[in-house]
Amino acid sequence: MNQTVLLKKLQKMQKEMEATQQEIDETVFTASAGGVVTVEVYGTKEIKSVKVSDDFEAEEKEDYEMLGEMIVAACNETYKKIDKTIEEKMSKYSALTGGMGGLF
Repeated sequence: MNQTVLLKKLQKMQKEMEATQQEIDETVFTASAGGVVTVEVYGTKEIKSVKVSDDFEAEEKEDYEMLGEMIVAACNETYKKIDKTIEEKMSKYSALTGGMGGLF
């Protein structure tokens, strides 16, 4: 394969990778914890929103500690979803570029 053809293929693949990354970045991922907290996070791992159910009533300090733990759990679950999506969608590119000596 001549270098011009190879370069064009690499440029096309780079554009596809960038488009895939942008799609992931703009996607909103959601996770809930305990039916009380719902977290929405962009693919960039920026939190869009944290919603607490109207049913949540705090009477003691431990209730607020539990709420904090649920928020952390929902965020962590959302981050795992993002990482899994990135791995799934970008793995085809790493398989193609694996022998490229770290060009990407």
